Amino acid sequence: MHEIPTTEELFARPFFFCGIGGSGMLPLAQIVKGRGAEVAGSDRSRDQGRTPAKFAALESQGFALHPQDGSGILSDRQILVASAAVEDSVPEIVRANELGCLRMSRAQLNSILFNTAGAGLAVAGTSGKSTVTGMLGWIMHAVGRDPTVMNGAVMKNFASDERPNASALVGGKSIYVSEVDESDGSIALYRPAIGVLLNVSLDHKEMDELRQLFGDFLGRSRIAVINADDEEALALLPRANEVITFGIAQEKAQIGVVPGSVAEGPIRQAALVVDRHDGSEHALTLNMPGRHNLSNALAAIAAAAAAGVPVAAAVAALADFRGLARRFDMVGISASGITVIDDFGHNPEKCAATLRTLKAHEGRVIAFFQPHGYGPLRQMGAELAETFARELAPEDRTILCDPVYFGGTVDRSQGSERIVRLIEEAGGEAEYIPSRKACGDRIVSIARPGDRVVIMGARDDTLGTFARDLLARL
Repeated sequence: MHEIPTTEELFARPFFFCGIGGSGMLPLAQIVKGRGAEVAGSDRSRDQGRTPAKFAALESQGFALHPQDGSGILSDRQILVASAAVEDSVPEIVRANELGCLRMSRAQLNSILFNTAGAGLAVAGTSGKSTVTGMLGWIMHAVGRDPTVMNGAVMKNFASDERPNASALVGGKSIYVSEVDESDGSIALYRPAIGVLLNVSLDHKEMDELRQLFGDFLGRSRIAVINADDEEALALLPRANEVITFGIAQEKAQIGVVPGSVAEGPIRQAALVVDRHDGSEHALTLNMPGRHNLSNALAAIAAAAAAGVPVAAAVAALADFRGLARRFDMVGISASGITVIDDFGHNPEKCAATLRTLKAHEGRVIAFFQPHGYGPLRQMGAELAETFARELAPEDRTILCDPVYFGGTVDRSQGSERIVRLIEEAGGEAEYIPSRKACGDRIVSIARPGDRVVIMGARDDTLGTFARDLLARL
């Protein structure tokens, strides 16, 4: 068993990221490189010719990329960073084991960076983590606190032509803002100065296990920031130490909104934020629609307040927040008036939030959904079906293709056709079309002026390309 080196020893050694293009790996690789370490990596998607622009950008930033054949593992000094889910048969793992390289999971490495920072600000919950992490990172940056930010999504405020995949911001070592993941239990590794809990609902784990994980997380946080509108999150408040609450509906929440002040449009919204510590009111403009995003903004404002940022300054910073790629991302409107939206929705709560935001405004919805794996589909398929049937109207359409599958030994006996059957049994309108290309053809054939087409799914970077290509065809 290897002993984990100190951070100074860590960054004196070269790193190799297996799956460097993944949403969790890429930002971490950027931070490690920004700290001065030598970073190389491989990715099955690169070998398959998927998202070539992303890998070209990484190479231009000085990352050494190799085929996923073990050829990049050259020395026992290299630290191999690989997801716990990566099979031992992958050539990099085989070669690293032969050489005796230290292997770390993404979460182990991130937690070392987080726990050794001056103050770690952790964002947890079933839904909204990436958005709140982006908002909080942007606030801390805007007020001059020079944060390092680790996110699972591209933050548009930090993206540029040179760095299009800005899912990380490499700043100083005093503030480290990161989303933390409950799906693999790695949330237990983090010791936050400030721990944000957005919500607790069914996703990758059963509810009792989630309550335990999130309750323990609050107990380890010096200051807990809790969503008072979420019953499950609020029920865990007794597990916390010092607490700041936020909420839209809960009038006792310390960071809230003035009742009746919310004005929502199809692409932006406004509200009066109230700081109930002193009764002050602050006019918020948010360039994102949806009640869930207003709640996300309150979470970021409350977490920033816990870190000593005045509420007025946090509210002002959010007026310039440009959002995240693939989070209710408006791709464009066709000449015939059909809107295409790209979205990361993949669990019942995320999908419901996106569909509700769409249904708050005029126009038929065509929802394309690509499940993010066969395992998750078995775990929450019934709840997903219920979500689409409940949130969409009879004139709307749901179209599903086969789940994401990049190889491996997962049981593929239950697929998308089961979900379509469950949607129909619950009174919804849905179609199962196995290939994504054929789904695109079907959407083009049925879309009409005024429709909103939403592309939903996770774990597949090419969904954004699919959405842009669809807009061009429409």
